[in-house]
Amino acid sequence: MNKKYLAELLGTLFLVLMGCGSAVFAGDSVGNLGISFAFGLTVLIMVYAIGSISGCHINPAITLAMVVSRGMDKKEAAFYMIYQIIGASIGAFIVYLIASNFFTVSVASVGANAYSHLGAAFLSETIFTALFILVILGSTDSKANTQFAGISIGLALVLIHIVCIPLTGTSVNPARSIGPALFSGAKALSQLWVFILAPFVGALLGAFLWKLISPQNGK
Repeated sequence: MNKKYLAELLGTLFLVLMGCGSAVFAGDSVGNLGISFAFGLTVLIMVYAIGSISGCHINPAITLAMVVSRGMDKKEAAFYMIYQIIGASIGAFIVYLIASNFFTVSVASVGANAYSHLGAAFLSETIFTALFILVILGSTDSKANTQFAGISIGLALVLIHIVCIPLTGTSVNPARSIGPALFSGAKALSQLWVFILAPFVGALLGAFLWKLISPQNGK
């Protein structure tokens, strides 16, 4: 297996296991703030763990932004996305396995995203993904101090979760949404399209916004 793809699989697995796991197992004690830090700190850690191998996308929206803004090979990008989804699904299955005590009790959700108002959900996921992509592209730009990219990217995700968890549970990552939805029932699956489409729209918007302000494009 290509090492880049395996790194993306493991990174996305870890993201779902830590992020969604914190919501399922510790949500009552750590609250939304704790869950927000679980997601953000996981990304921060994985940037330094696998960034030198795959770039640490662990998010199909980021991969799409890299195709659009930095000319990433489309075939490679497709495999990145496939392995990200596989990793997220394995991570969600581990959460489900533990939460269900190895299938002995019923589990309603393993941290799946959900919304009560479609318009608010789509807009928030689009805008927050765009801002996240903007931070990523700026932090990893050749003119940036990339040694600290993991910190800015991870903390940006913390901030996004703080605001967005009450709205949708925060996706900004189609793989993160697909994995848990597979183990969270019909409602999660019926709403899943929003958490796939909106982050992709947000990724394109974020890449466009970065192109407008990028130092690579001059004044």
